[in-house]
Amino acid sequence: MIQLSITDGVAEIVLDAPKKLNSLDEQALDDLDAAYQEAEKAGVRALLLRGEGKGFCAGRDISDVVPATDDALGYLQGKVTPLMRRMAEFPAPTFAAVQGACLGVGLGLAIATDVVYVAENAKIGSPFAALGATLDSGGHALFVERLGAHRTLDLIYTADLMSGAEAVTAGLFSRAVPAEELLEFTREKAAVAAAGATLAFRESKALVAAVRDQRIGLWESLNAENHAQGRLCDSADYTEGFAAFQEKRKPVFHGS
Repeated sequence: MIQLSITDGVAEIVLDAPKKLNSLDEQALDDLDAAYQEAEKAGVRALLLRGEGKGFCAGRDISDVVPATDDALGYLQGKVTPLMRRMAEFPAPTFAAVQGACLGVGLGLAIATDVVYVAENAKIGSPFAALGATLDSGGHALFVERLGAHRTLDLIYTADLMSGAEAVTAGLFSRAVPAEELLEFTREKAAVAAAGATLAFRESKALVAAVRDQRIGLWESLNAENHAQGRLCDSADYTEGFAAFQEKRKPVFHGS
């Protein structure tokens, strides 16, 4: 159910189980992890993650789960968390096109992606109240950081879902676009990133992660930026970028 294709330096990974809204069992998680590893080995310069059909990902596939013997901890800690870390640490810019349901583990996949574009009518939130379960896959951290504690618990207690447009207005994700334009829009942005100075993007990705995780503050980030710039000034893309600016032409970057 996981498809990978690579075109012009852009990997496109597709969750391809539309009949079950691309919900994920353990095998699908393993396959998704393998797809990210393959894309990294191929040296792609951008990656796009999307779901086939009406939904991005409705979360864990619980169709065959036996509650009395379920190992939710093993599923989440043994499979989901390592996958999210691999996704977040992918060396090139990553993009997600999110339509329809983005719930549970599906929300986690979005959280672990650099840039998330959502359909205006996407559905995002915590539907777990009816299951006697709790929001997982990083949802608490995302919601509290972006929405505050009161709104987070409102969504958890009521199981109300936010539209994609509401989620973007609240600061959860980057941009909301009409559903029929979402995939083309995201592909265009991924292609732009792939043609850009991806070595510099990698430095920014690491800096953003350090600031987000509160490993560095203002003055530490200034120092880290200075050193990043120092590393980049020895790169071919840095030389090309400055030369193109001085010669008033469009730069041609190679990610090196």
